[in-house]
Amino acid sequence: MSDEKLKSAYELAMERLEKKDREDGIENRPLTDAQREQIAELRQDTKAKLAEVEILVAGKRAEAAGDPAKLAEVEEHYRIDRRRLEDGLETAIERIKRGE
Repeated sequence: MSDEKLKSAYELAMERLEKKDREDGIENRPLTDAQREQIAELRQDTKAKLAEVEILVAGKRAEAAGDPAKLAEVEEHYRIDRRRLEDGLETAIERIKRGE
């Protein structure tokens, strides 16, 4: 038996994914300090925008408390706004990672 340590299923899966990335030409570069700062700033801005949306929705929920249809509409708009902000954050982070 060899002296090599047995690898976990996670480690084996990660090795396979890294190998596939190399074969597909995907480069795994570490982030620069500037990129980390930009990403942190984007996350903080998005968190603030989400908090603002939460405050606005809380007021709209209170207004629509007696009307289930209006409350459902408020909730749907909230989900759309939240998803838009989250998707925008993910897109911006990917651009930063690619160096754009």
